[in-house]
Amino acid sequence: MTPKEIKSALQKGKVALGVEFGSTTVKAILTTEDFQTVASGSYEWDNNFQDGLWTYAISDVWLGLQTAYRNLKQKVEDEYGVKINKIRTMGFSAMMHGYLAFDKEDTLLVPFRTWRNAITGEAATELTKLFDFNIPQRWSVAHLYQAILNQESHVKNIDFITTLAGYVHWQLTGKKVIGVGDASGMFPIDEQTSHYNQEMMTKFSALKSVQQYQWQIEDILPKPLIAGQNAGNLTENGAHLLDPTGDLESGSIIAPPEGDAGTGMVATNSVKKRTGNISVGTSIFSMIVLEKNLEHVYSNIDIVTTPTGLPVAMVHANNSASDLNAWAKLFSEFAHKIGSDIATNKLYEVLFNSALNEAEPDAGGLTGYGYYSGENITAIPEGRPLLVRQPDSKFTIGNLMRMHLFTAFGAIKIGMRILADEQVLTDNIVAQGGVFKTPIVAQKLLTDALNTDITVMQTAGEGGPWGMALLALFTANKAQNQSLDDFLENSVFAEQQSETLSPDKKDVAGFESFMKRYIDGLEIELAAVKNLPAKKGNE
Repeated sequence: MTPKEIKSALQKGKVALGVEFGSTTVKAILTTEDFQTVASGSYEWDNNFQDGLWTYAISDVWLGLQTAYRNLKQKVEDEYGVKINKIRTMGFSAMMHGYLAFDKEDTLLVPFRTWRNAITGEAATELTKLFDFNIPQRWSVAHLYQAILNQESHVKNIDFITTLAGYVHWQLTGKKVIGVGDASGMFPIDEQTSHYNQEMMTKFSALKSVQQYQWQIEDILPKPLIAGQNAGNLTENGAHLLDPTGDLESGSIIAPPEGDAGTGMVATNSVKKRTGNISVGTSIFSMIVLEKNLEHVYSNIDIVTTPTGLPVAMVHANNSASDLNAWAKLFSEFAHKIGSDIATNKLYEVLFNSALNEAEPDAGGLTGYGYYSGENITAIPEGRPLLVRQPDSKFTIGNLMRMHLFTAFGAIKIGMRILADEQVLTDNIVAQGGVFKTPIVAQKLLTDALNTDITVMQTAGEGGPWGMALLALFTANKAQNQSLDDFLENSVFAEQQSETLSPDKKDVAGFESFMKRYIDGLEIELAAVKNLPAKKGNE
């Protein structure tokens, strides 16, 4: 669209709003009906560690939404001279999993427990055995069952539990629904019905510890919807929550709320069988859409779904880029102290390029664990960011930054090896996330880490909010009987530019050398955690 056409679309409200509540940023994106991003707004936030739990204040949810939208709205007015009054369609996405529990008066019963909390080990283990299906600690049902096992007093008062995206959607529409992809991180989904697995629900309800409560599991979960279904409309109260100025009209068509994994699949055109994507941020996860079920149940592999209900093997590591960003902040602070106010983008460009051009293939013998929280894949119970080096390690900036990128991919590599053993096949893996804004570097090192081709699209930095806007446009504009993959393939990504890189044998070997140190170090750490003597040599 030309600027004149964009202005006309804005005046007529023929635009889509996508909002995603990420772990560090609430971001809103406004797009035209031909998928161009018109404007964006954001709000920086962070989880708090309170009383042994990672949480976000509910007041910050609304402050974040309103601030991101206000910033977006101001940019539209500044650039196009248009005050936003109407938005045809919108959708809301957020970090998956976690636990938001409400009573019959819609009062939040306990502070929001996020996906980052590794506190449900007993529940996750018992439910995995009961269902013969992996239930990770992050999942909502694991949080619910752990609260039951802990005999927490609030459980008897539960009337509704949901995810962060489901909560925001409920408040804006009055509808207790959820996208099936997000729902699949609450409770297992039946592929045939795109609803919660009834057999597993029956098993859960039959547990003696559950039977003491008056509620039924099927009644307290939000209703799953597949992509393209109308999930309600923006109410007058919802319009005021989003835009307290009163400028925004109610009535917008709203897509089913989705998790960040689902929007990542959409933003990378990875919703068909044999497609895959990797999203890198505070956490890191890969999503491979399965052709067939896995042979075994693995504690490191989640089975979730696409926004249309197809099964997906998800490898999720709790920690990825947080420690890398902390070191970048340290370098920025040093630059400021010596009078060099380097721009953030330029700082990352310099640091990342040093990792590619000035580092040893194995990061010079450096090892690190960017564990800001517990890591389920490696069984580390609590956050302990760690940098390890030998006296003869080559401690340079290039090696340091390569190590940070390597360790950001370390835990997920363990899970990806399982999928390789299961002969899970992909035609292509597309990567997205902020680390790919610097061209080539993170993509190249991820290619070597996974020893497979990695594609990065021109829109890699747009991420989840754009993916959510696409889901909203699909809900409002899809042709009769049109599938989501057809909409993405032939409309959204028909002319999308991308670049694919292949692994280099020398750098693959360098990463494998790093992984040996990484895993050896974990064995020592786990032995210490369990208060057992570490193994020596080949014992």
